[in-house]
Amino acid sequence: MKKLSKGAFLLRKGEQMSIEGQLQEQTRTRVREPKRYHVIMHNDDFTPMDFVVLLLEQIFHKEEPEAVRLMYMVHRSGKAAVGIYPYDIAVTKVQAGMSMARAQGYPFRLTVEEVG
Repeated sequence: MKKLSKGAFLLRKGEQMSIEGQLQEQTRTRVREPKRYHVIMHNDDFTPMDFVVLLLEQIFHKEEPEAVRLMYMVHRSGKAAVGIYPYDIAVTKVQAGMSMARAQGYPFRLTVEEVG
């Protein structure tokens, strides 16, 4: 234990300090990482490819080459994961994408799936 100033002490890892006759032990709090979720885009026969690229650029902040690559993955495979986020952010991105599609009259669909 190292004395810093009047009444203040610096404890080294594992040291204990008694206060008024009681022994107090330092504890560590573990912070868990939030669960992660995939945002999945689903292909349909009505939504134009250019719109999907625009959505990937505006909502998911993808650069154009990455947006085009993801759009083709959705088109060829029927669906593709376009990002991994904590739940609240994933749901917000899905809602924003669905709203953008509905405003343009497209039936485009996005969903959220837990990673793992």
